[in-house]
Amino acid sequence: MFTWIKRVFLSVGMFGAALAALVVAGSTASAQVGGPSGRAAVFEACPDPATEPVDVSTPCLAIVSFDSAVSRDERSVIIRGAGAAVRFNFSIVGAAAVLVPNEAAYWALADDPDVTAFTPDRRVEAFAKKEKCSPWPGCKDADAEAETVPTVPTAQTLPSGVYRIGGYATGYAGTGIGVAIVDTGLDLGHFDLNVAGLCYDAIDPIGGDCGDGNGHGTHVGGIVAALNNNIDVVGVAPMATLYAVKVLDASGSGTDSTVMAGLQWVKDHADVIDVVNMSLGRSGSVDDNQPLHDAVIAVVGAGVTMVVAAGNDPFSDISEMVPASYPEVMAVASTTALDGGNKCRSYGGFIAADTASYFTTDGADVAISAPGARQEDISRGCRAQSVGILSLKVGGGTTRKSGTSMAAPHVAGVVALVKEVCGTFTPGDVRGIIGGNADIDIDADGNSTLPIDSPTGGYSCDGTREGIVYAPWAVNAAIAATCSP
Repeated sequence: MFTWIKRVFLSVGMFGAALAALVVAGSTASAQVGGPSGRAAVFEACPDPATEPVDVSTPCLAIVSFDSAVSRDERSVIIRGAGAAVRFNFSIVGAAAVLVPNEAAYWALADDPDVTAFTPDRRVEAFAKKEKCSPWPGCKDADAEAETVPTVPTAQTLPSGVYRIGGYATGYAGTGIGVAIVDTGLDLGHFDLNVAGLCYDAIDPIGGDCGDGNGHGTHVGGIVAALNNNIDVVGVAPMATLYAVKVLDASGSGTDSTVMAGLQWVKDHADVIDVVNMSLGRSGSVDDNQPLHDAVIAVVGAGVTMVVAAGNDPFSDISEMVPASYPEVMAVASTTALDGGNKCRSYGGFIAADTASYFTTDGADVAISAPGARQEDISRGCRAQSVGILSLKVGGGTTRKSGTSMAAPHVAGVVALVKEVCGTFTPGDVRGIIGGNADIDIDADGNSTLPIDSPTGGYSCDGTREGIVYAPWAVNAAIAATCSP
């Protein structure tokens, strides 16, 4: 019916600013390579010396792991002695993020007897689609402004995604629950967000203010917790408190180490943070950066539930995505919230609500699906076009975005509702409650029918139909569960 090309358009940006200052680690982490522009400097990941690289291109970024007997202060001495610079000196794991300026420094660190692993510090990106069309040839983006609601709406809108998952009908609102938006920052002055004064900026730890220079984090935060007032939209958990953890720059890009720095900050503040939303990631595998995986394990071990976007590559399984591949997180795939329209004369159907999004990464280990697009319309040219989820934009008002980036915060909001019911639920408890009470729409044979296969060519549901998150059922199950004091 449709012809695909093997390409997806992720929100890919380039690090923009020149190298600012390198500050050796303080109490938590040293300065990010970057500066007040809000963008990190352009450096590639160092190769793994275990692969015996013939040619090492420098400067490059690495995460260097040390023997457990080496103190944080000693790490700094070793790194400086090799001629490299500390970017982050972690306490959450026994490693430091390093800028390696030349090949001599690279081999000095790689050959140091106290260094146990030398991991490339890879690029990560926000998982939102910048275009409205599918990646088929000839698909033309509509005017972006046509999908933007006026800056000052006449009334508050209940977005289709929040409506679809029943986020408005639970009797709970996330009161007293802290949600960390590990992303591009948040619009700290947005009138429709309750943002905590406490925040962390891994892009500019010295002078950064956690503000959102991209818009992705603010959009994600609005899906989780836009206030229930008379403006803009309402989120799934409108009384939750949002914590801005800025790990991506103004282009929507960061590195494994900026994410690790953000996670370290979350763990250090696990007394006030209950949920993490990470609508970001990269291609990779579960074992390609053990320090990053260990950081995730540490955060979950501190009792914080981590919700992660599955990715926007329909040709990949989540086992090929990081951090979605980590078993400790709740990986979320994308579906449509409403039935779409059809202007294609040669096709008599339409893309229904609860269909797996044509752009979503899937896999047997996806924890749950949620709306990542309002709907998918079929154009006169017989090509699918996604209409984004309505949420907040930087500077006020609302806009639409599509992607698994938008699916994940619907689930993070439901996690906040469940945690409001019982604050002592563990991440495992939360996963079981939400996954075990999804909307699965059982067929006559007793099998789940959701998500629905997409008619766009099969790059959608993988056969493991994990269902659509449904807030009322999850909250009711949480109420019925045993809550430890």
